[in-house]
Amino acid sequence: MLLDFEQPIAALEGKLREMQQLALDSQVDVSEAVTALEAKIKALKKETYANLTRWQRVQLSRHPDRPYTLDYIAGMSEKFIELHGDRTVGDDKAMVGGFGEIDGRSVMFIGQQKGRNTKQRQFRNFGMPNPEGYRKALRLMKLAEKFNRPIVTLIDTPGAFPGLEAEERGQGEAIARNLKEMFLLKVPVICIIIGEGASGGALGIAIGDRVLMLENTWYSVISPESCSSILWRSWDYKEQAAEALKLTATDMLGNKLVDGIVKEPLGGAHTDAATMIKTLKKTILKTLDELEALPAEERISQRIDKFSNMGVVLE
Repeated sequence: MLLDFEQPIAALEGKLREMQQLALDSQVDVSEAVTALEAKIKALKKETYANLTRWQRVQLSRHPDRPYTLDYIAGMSEKFIELHGDRTVGDDKAMVGGFGEIDGRSVMFIGQQKGRNTKQRQFRNFGMPNPEGYRKALRLMKLAEKFNRPIVTLIDTPGAFPGLEAEERGQGEAIARNLKEMFLLKVPVICIIIGEGASGGALGIAIGDRVLMLENTWYSVISPESCSSILWRSWDYKEQAAEALKLTATDMLGNKLVDGIVKEPLGGAHTDAATMIKTLKKTILKTLDELEALPAEERISQRIDKFSNMGVVLE
């Protein structure tokens, strides 16, 4: 799938393919022209992706070919055992988790999972967890704490499910309890926004010692479309809303709301999933080394202080 701002790049890539095919069919040496066009494409890509608007980064974060939570887990972990259910209501398919190994180190993975096609999207509820999803996540976090295993959460959700039945089963309470309990977890917690990070749906598994964002992701209290519909009574102003929300990884890091940015391959994570997964795995291992060197009490204290200092205004 091509996004609007990628059309000029696609046009040049089409010309490159035609030129390469012409060389094969006619045995004409066009190597110099091909090299020049490849350099032009590379330069255009660098310029395009270095100057994306906030709305364009939102579009990239939603690209249907981006790796999802289970893709990252499968790529990073040699062994993964998925665990199910919240032991109260049921098993929320929008929230997945279980023990896995990264280079022999046991880790508890937890994250939201979207679907690739219509059937999968319905099965995963479009990556929008119900209260039992957040209760399952908390159950798994407590299990990781019991066995002294670090926790890695992978966040990619348009928000917690807003249906009436979710509210009846205590959506707000489930998320609030997760926030409280995550502050006090004795094991290292790394939270990574791999796609969309919307509102309490994201925050419910995003209280950690380190909160990281992939380069082309967003993290905000509200989506640009919802913000536009509230302020302007129309989705037509979503681009203006995205600019006002300052929701990109660079914005979040500048406002000290996250701890770091993980660089994506040129063009986005979906253009080279294997490299993206390898980069994220390396980042997780390095961060775990840093966190495991600290005593549990110090990690908890730093975690609380970090979030308590957010949004504080000094006169």
